[in-house]
Amino acid sequence: MNLGPKLVAKPMLKQTLTPGLVQMVSILAMNKLELQEAITQELLENPLLDEAQEDGPTTLEEILAMEQELRHDPPADNELLAVTAAAAGSASDTELAPEAPPDTGERFESSERDSASLETAPEAAPDPGAEPVAAADPFEEIDFGSFFDEYLDPGYRSASEVEDIEKPSFEQFLSAPTNLSDHLRWQLQATSLTEQGRDAAEAIIGNLDDDGYLTAEDDNKRRPLSLEELAEAEQLPVEALTKGLAVVQGFDPPGIAARDLRECLLLQLKQIATPDPLAVKLVQDHLVDLQGLKYKELSKTLGVTQDEIMAALAVIRKLDPYPGRRYNNNTARLIEPDIFIVKGRSERCSICDRHDCPNEYRVVTNDDGLPQLSLNSQYRTMKWDKSQRDVSRYIRDRYTSALQFLKNLEQRKQTIARVCHSIIARQGEFLERGIDYLKPMMIKEVAEEIGVHPSTVSRAVSNKYAHTPQGVLELRFFFTESVQGARGGETSLVILKRRVKKLIEDENPEKPLTDEQITQVLRDQGIDVTRRTVAKYREDMNIPSTHQRRRKA
Repeated sequence: MNLGPKLVAKPMLKQTLTPGLVQMVSILAMNKLELQEAITQELLENPLLDEAQEDGPTTLEEILAMEQELRHDPPADNELLAVTAAAAGSASDTELAPEAPPDTGERFESSERDSASLETAPEAAPDPGAEPVAAADPFEEIDFGSFFDEYLDPGYRSASEVEDIEKPSFEQFLSAPTNLSDHLRWQLQATSLTEQGRDAAEAIIGNLDDDGYLTAEDDNKRRPLSLEELAEAEQLPVEALTKGLAVVQGFDPPGIAARDLRECLLLQLKQIATPDPLAVKLVQDHLVDLQGLKYKELSKTLGVTQDEIMAALAVIRKLDPYPGRRYNNNTARLIEPDIFIVKGRSERCSICDRHDCPNEYRVVTNDDGLPQLSLNSQYRTMKWDKSQRDVSRYIRDRYTSALQFLKNLEQRKQTIARVCHSIIARQGEFLERGIDYLKPMMIKEVAEEIGVHPSTVSRAVSNKYAHTPQGVLELRFFFTESVQGARGGETSLVILKRRVKKLIEDENPEKPLTDEQITQVLRDQGIDVTRRTVAKYREDMNIPSTHQRRRKA
């Protein structure tokens, strides 16, 4: 009895993403600008796609009909000749002629002519000394290579040009923006240092964050990076790093390579020709009191007037707490609405197909600037014979790819429209009256309503914007959780934050509300929240604590 290990075949079902489904998911997640670039790229790569002119774009019904026709159109029509020729091997054309497939249309008109010429060949008196002459193939008279070369000709190449000269790409002429690291390394190159000192300065520059601080990423947040940690990581002595830090802190912009805000401001004050001693004292020893607006206490402690405190504060306010941001500014992202939500609709809703649609607003897709596509039927009607089987397969593949791309574009459009139609049905009061009437709404609820997976809705609203009566808003803005309590189901987290902010704005500065008092006010309004939740929302909105907000008369 053999008890050793052995291989056993086990059938199983496994879900896989087809290329068409991957393309559909990618297209659905694109915003308008990304979609425009994808369409332009597809136009360049697929010769069966054209930009629609007078006939207009191909509709979804036409795409499905052509896709159905392609399924019923057997590929053997164009490829059977090639398969027969390969199977026959060295057989002559005369032997293949009787087995040629029957004519099914214009595409095989040439095959009929070939068969007719081969059938009449035996009736002619053969010359015993003459070599057999093959039947003329009309497709050999067409230079398909030149045809496709002319199709792909960019337009600037002359007919006499035979040499393909490689020219530098356009990207080599573009200037890249200078970031903080480049700016500091440029200054480092002009500084005379030993090899170890240069390595230490490089280590300092390489560990600066976007704000210009020498920090490290922790589990919770960023924290100051000590030279001892950096020395262990970079295998450099602490003394060398200390000197390297002093060198980098002397570079432009002032305040660079600081470990905290106090050090950053002090570095900038010390680089002033005649620094204000009071400003230096305030930053060095009383920065917390200065942030808490305790001007009277500072005046008594330092023995100066409040006017002198305010004059020193004016100097401090001119300093830059984030010196690295001027070199790390991200390029502004251009936002163009994908849809318009406008008031008024036709008698019959184009999305739900109802005459009594309750939505007072309708969805208008923003297609301005997007190329409208149509199929080029010229390639499908071309005649191919056995010598052009590779071209035939290529055209068929491109035709299938074009149909899939057009269908994915239309499905993207309809999915976004259906999602927005559901949003309008739930957020009509917000569109009419403003932010205070935004209702809680979950992605799962919309997905169940329109009959798709929640991930589909998530992709449909990702990085897309809508022009609404309340301004240009990201579609994700409409999705927010509800809070607990008697009226919590009607209150979104956005509204809850606004209420917390409103309560703090209306409080008495001499007796500011505590987080517990704000919690009690919200509970009286029917919103069940905890003190910890209120504190979290207050911190998210960068609102100081009760102690920091208190002002004494």
